[in-house]
Order: sequence, then structure tokens, then C-alpha cells
Amino acid sequence: MSLDKMRNIGIMAHIDAGKTTTTERILYYTGKIHKIGEIDDGQATMDWMQQEQERGITICSAATTTYWRDHQINIIDTPGHVDFTAEVERSLRVLDGAVAVICAVDGVQPQTETVWKQADEFSVPRLCFMNKMDRIGADFFGSMDDVAQKFGVETLALQIPIGEGADFEGVIDLLKMKELRWSAEDEGETITESDIDPSRLDQANEWHEKLVETVAGADDALMELYLDGKEISTDQLKAAIRKGTISRAYVPFVMGSARHNQGVQPLIDAIVDYLPCPTDVSPAKGLKIKKDQQEEIDVPCDPSKMALGLVFKIQYDREMGPLCYVRMYSGKIQNGIQIYNVNKKKRERVNRILRMHADKSDAIDSLSAGDIAVFIGLKLAQTGDTVGTEAFPVLLEQPTFPQPVISVALEPESMSEKDKMTETLEILSREDPTFTSHEDAETGQLIISGMGELHLDVLVTRMRDDFGVKCNVGAPQVTYRESISGTGEATEEYSRVLAGKENTAGLTISVEKRERGTGNNFEITCRYAEIPDEIIEAIREGFKNALDSGINYGYPCTEVGVKVTNIVYNELTSTPFAFEACAAQVFDKACNAAGPEILEPVMNVDISCPKEFVGPASSQLSQRGGSIMGQDSKPTGDIIHAQAPMANMFGFTTNLRSATQGRASFSMEFSHFQVKVGGLNNY
Repeated sequence: MSLDKMRNIGIMAHIDAGKTTTTERILYYTGKIHKIGEIDDGQATMDWMQQEQERGITICSAATTTYWRDHQINIIDTPGHVDFTAEVERSLRVLDGAVAVICAVDGVQPQTETVWKQADEFSVPRLCFMNKMDRIGADFFGSMDDVAQKFGVETLALQIPIGEGADFEGVIDLLKMKELRWSAEDEGETITESDIDPSRLDQANEWHEKLVETVAGADDALMELYLDGKEISTDQLKAAIRKGTISRAYVPFVMGSARHNQGVQPLIDAIVDYLPCPTDVSPAKGLKIKKDQQEEIDVPCDPSKMALGLVFKIQYDREMGPLCYVRMYSGKIQNGIQIYNVNKKKRERVNRILRMHADKSDAIDSLSAGDIAVFIGLKLAQTGDTVGTEAFPVLLEQPTFPQPVISVALEPESMSEKDKMTETLEILSREDPTFTSHEDAETGQLIISGMGELHLDVLVTRMRDDFGVKCNVGAPQVTYRESISGTGEATEEYSRVLAGKENTAGLTISVEKRERGTGNNFEITCRYAEIPDEIIEAIREGFKNALDSGINYGYPCTEVGVKVTNIVYNELTSTPFAFEACAAQVFDKACNAAGPEILEPVMNVDISCPKEFVGPASSQLSQRGGSIMGQDSKPTGDIIHAQAPMANMFGFTTNLRSATQGRASFSMEFSHFQVKVGGLNNY
């Protein structure tokens, strides 16, 4: 398949906007599946995981490949729930284009904003599918204006509706200037084209004129024809719309009702016509490693160049082991050959390459630049690793993931389950970078951390059901951070006699508070040319462990800058072990002199409720120390935007439901860490 006939796209949206339903219809009309699966029946093809079918939500970003008009479309259906934001993030990182599914009734919802910002971050061109046009309260023009206002983008309607809500019949195609309707008898497979009804002709002409104006405004050649009053052909318009979509000058809109099989084929046409192929987007950035130096280079999408791919997702399969989802950026990798993991500096063999269709697959011989497939046989690869050849050691930009904010204690039901549990946790943390586990040094308990209560609930259920681990789960706890409020200095000399040998080390350091959001920093400012590399490495490792272990409470440190200003080294007695131990001691001393403080996670909370319950819902939030940041009115009710400390939000669902007669719902997403007033009272 030539690169210009390939599309790597993601379907993204707020939870319940209809992403998975839309994907099901795309697969049905492109002939990939022969029966439409419904989420409500737990039969959706892309929601293949048992929990997805039971809960009716997407958890994993499922990948599939289908074909339309001689084009290959690789589709990734991403989750809409904020707890699975990492799944969306890593998918957008490797996609060339995206389809944003927007509910015609509710318009832009809180999670729509999150995924839109993520797509902006990776400069992903997108088009919008306005779904649920047949629902009461559907408003195509109002929801399109909502997108324009919230995101500051130029919108481009490629269609306008024939009726809305219960009266929705079909659409007027503004390029063909024809009315399109879908037959209910054959699940929307038959599309009837007809001339525009005279009663709708004025509105159609007005919107056609708007379309031409917007497109010509972003294309000089078309603007010239437009100003000269010359006829602009449909092919010229399509070419210009494609160019404008890829440059993100505007966002095209199509519409329909995926649930009732209306409007999906024009959406697939729009994906092929307007979203970019792998060579249309800017080349990927890579860091070329030369000894100790790194040089940023462009990696053009070219199958004839050196092989380079990114592992963007890992999924465990009982029979095949880890499935490594790889997006190839350059060159070609064949079945059965050895490849080089640039991050791990290790070689591994690709046993098989599979073209995925949700949880089913077809074997293929090779994977070329621009394409996405699964490698079987990679034992060491993790999410974010670059694979290629030793002759071309380039690191592709690694995805960054948010830090976990909620923890629970986990205990095996019996000691015989412990090894099985440890192995399972290792598999799950390889799959999901926002899921971590560690042993509490004081209590000896195993603590797992994630992005939210649902996130951890899903992972624990997977451990029990998919991996057969019998375990008990404790109550959720907040994951705090430790930091410092000022600057501090300390000197430490370490001397121990172990096994009859003296071990010495000496360090002087200064620590300082860094700006919020900048993370930790470590540097050695004194001369150390004559000190062996293994000693310097031990010092670095010692401070890395110290930052991870915290100052007084064992929580990881954040926004702490460490400078080593003096190293006392004796070539006869100094050992790496001594310097690691010395680093831990001097770090604690300096941080305690710099005013240690505890930081707690603050969450963005969005409450959706009918207008008459805005007061009780706001009151419930205020009682938990939340502050209201703003409010949006929608036809279906109001959305309250607020912030609240994570520690106060446990059990909020029950209180909110009882205060609003069960008619309000809310979503939470991590915002930032702030100093916890009064410190940790439970210590």
C-alpha cells in the first residue's frame, strides 16, 4: 500500500459521545465486520475486553485496520473516561489525524476539552463528527459554535441537517449540493441522493457560500478565483479543504446518528479525502546519540531509510505474551529478524508481526514506515521505547505521562499468591505507565497507585479475573508528594568498616525549591574529572533514590533542585556503596534544613446536573473544601467547573446522588499539587 493511500486515525471524545458506536459502523460499512455490535448489549467489536463489555465503556485503546476506496485506514478507538487519559495520550502521539465525535445535544463536554488539548499538543489535524443528531435537543449549529468558542478554531460545515432531533431525516451535502438520506431497511447501507427541496435551497446556498469563503480565505489560488467571480470546481474545493485541514486552518464538520446508521459513509469519505497520510505531516523528531552527545534530527517517513519505530502500547496476551504495538516512522522491519531497542541498548528478535483487528489478528511479513502493527517476541520493550538498528541509534521523543494520584493497599490472600501477584503487577505496569506499585518501607504493605478510583478498580478486577490472582484490597488513599519551601545546605562524611574493609565518602550539597510543574533537577557543579565513572554513577543513583524515597514520610519528592558542590574521594577507601549511602544521608539533612512540606493533589471536578440541582451540587462540593471556578449552561443542564483536594473527594458520588435525586454525575481529573495546610495529621 503506497503511503499516500494510508491513514492513521484515532476516534476521540467525551465518555458516551458515541466513539465506539461510530467505530462499529465504520467497520461494518467498510466490510470488516458483518454484524453491527452494540455497546448496550456488550457486543461491540472494539470493546473486546470483558470489563469493557460489562461496564459499557472503553478502557484500552483498541487498534484495527480496514479499507475504503483503495485506502488503508488504521483506526485506534480511544477511551473517553478521564482515568484512562494515558491511553488517549499515547495513541495521539502516533496518529496522523483524528476524528472528534461530539454529541449534538451536549456540545463540548469536559473530557472533549481534555482530548482536544492533547491533540493540540501533538499538532494532530482533526475533523468533527456531530453524533446523535436524532436526539431531542440536538443543535448542529449551536454545538458547532460551541467548538469554535471553546477552542478558538475556525469551523467548516461540509453538511447541514435536514431537520433536527426527532425530525432528523438526513443531510444536505454542501459540496455536491444534494440531499442525502439513509435507508432504515438495510441498516443505512443504501444512500438516496436527491435534489435540494426548494424550501431548503436558500439556506443551502448560504452555507455553501460560507464554505467557499472559508476555504478560499486559507488558499491564495482559490481566493483569486473567488474574487474574480470564477467557478470553483468540487475537486478544487476538496483539494483546498484537505490542505486547510492538514495545516489546521479550520476543522471540517460532518454529522449523523451512528446508533441509527445515518451519516457514517460520508464520515469515512471525509477521513480519506481530508485527513493526512503519513507523509503529509511534519517529520517525527528524534535524538541522535553520539557517545555522550545528543543531536535533534528529523526522521522523514521513508520506507527505504534506516528502520525506526516507536512502541506506543503494550498489551499482555496469555498465549502470545506481550503484544507490542509499534508505529514505524522510517525504514522497514521484517518478520524473524533481530532489532535493537535503543532505550534499553539490547537486541531482541521479532518472532511475528500481526495486523490487529481489536482482539483478532492476521500475520504479515513486514512493517514499513507510516504503518502500525503488533510485534510478538519483544520481552524487554516498554511503552515509549524506540526500536530500530544499532547503526542508527536515534531516540524518538518519549511520551510523558501524568503522575498517579490515588493509591490502595493490596495483599495476597495467601503467601503462595505473592509471586503470582508480583508478576502480574509487573505485566500491568508495563502495559500502563500511569499504574505503579511499591512496597511501603514502614508497613511492608504493597501499595498500587493510579489515576482514579475507576482506574484502580479496573486493574484490580483484571488481576482477579484475567490473571487469577486472589487478593484483598484496602481503602483508597491519596498519593502525596514531598517538597521544600526554601534552600538548604549540608555536608556529610560517611565511614564504615564492612567485611574488614574501610568504606568512605564525603559530599557537600545545596538544595533549592523549584517552580511548580518543573519537576526535580540534579547537577554536579564541582570538578570531578579525576573521579571514576562508577563513583559518579553511584552518586547520581543515590540522589535519584533519595528523591523517590522522600524526606520524612516516604512520598516521592517533586520540584527539588539538588547541586553537588564538593566530593571528597579517596582512591584507596572510597566505594560506590559508600557514596550511595552518603547521598541519602546528606539529602535528608539538607532538605530538613530547607523547610520540608507536604503537597496534596488537587483535582479538576466537573459536575453535570439539571439546573434546579445546581445549588445542592455546589453546596456538596463546598462542604468538601472545593472552590467553584465557573459554570456552563447546556440544553440538557448545567456543568459546574470546580477544583477540590483529592483527599476530600472519596465517597462524593453517594452524597452527590442523594442531594440531586440521582440526576447529577461528575468527572475528576488531576490538576496540580498544592501545599497541604496543617501537614499530615495522621503521622
